[in-house]
Amino acid sequence: MRTHVDEIDWARFIERLLYLFPPVIGVGIVGVLQDAEPGVPGLQFALFLVSAFGYTFLTLGLLVAIFFDARRIRRLPQASGNWHPNPWLNAAFALVSAPLAGVVYLARRHRRFGTRSGWSGWWLVVAVSLATTLFGIVAATIAIILTIPGLLAAAIALAGTIAFGAFPIAIHQDAAYVCTDGDSWRPNPGFYLGVAFLSLFVPPLQPLVAGYYLTRRRREMELS
Repeated sequence: MRTHVDEIDWARFIERLLYLFPPVIGVGIVGVLQDAEPGVPGLQFALFLVSAFGYTFLTLGLLVAIFFDARRIRRLPQASGNWHPNPWLNAAFALVSAPLAGVVYLARRHRRFGTRSGWSGWWLVVAVSLATTLFGIVAATIAIILTIPGLLAAAIALAGTIAFGAFPIAIHQDAAYVCTDGDSWRPNPGFYLGVAFLSLFVPPLQPLVAGYYLTRRRREMELS
């Protein structure tokens, strides 16, 4: 028997919650940096508090969303094919590592149900994030050579803001569009979202992933 809970688009809800993890993690990183140098008293504690509360809230929300989505899929054996996600195991995984559990779940879900696509211009945001990162690298290099602390901080802040706020969303959304409306290339949006998350902790990975993605996209279909 279907209930109003089963009518909710839990997959979309999972996506939106995952989009919020990078900014929340970014706030925590800023707190660490503030702790390493003198600044406004109590600022680092406030940032840590906001980050911890936000991460906990998102984890619980993701846990609930994955549980109900997996439960609904298990109740539709013909629609889900050979994939029968265990709601309790997936929820437990989310409790241990919410971002990882979320991207793995979306990647596996995409293989069976696909991902709803939207705007066709998300590649522009991916391109802007790549250009911003490259500019940040050049500016940071110049700042280090010429010993300009202000320029170094500005370059890191600009590149970090784009990377944490826009890049994961843009590449996930565009991969969904390409997979749905493209010809031969079928990028998995969940996989690219996971790689984008990884690039937040391995910064050199971001321009490599963005560059590869845009090159492959251009080769497979027009940038439109």
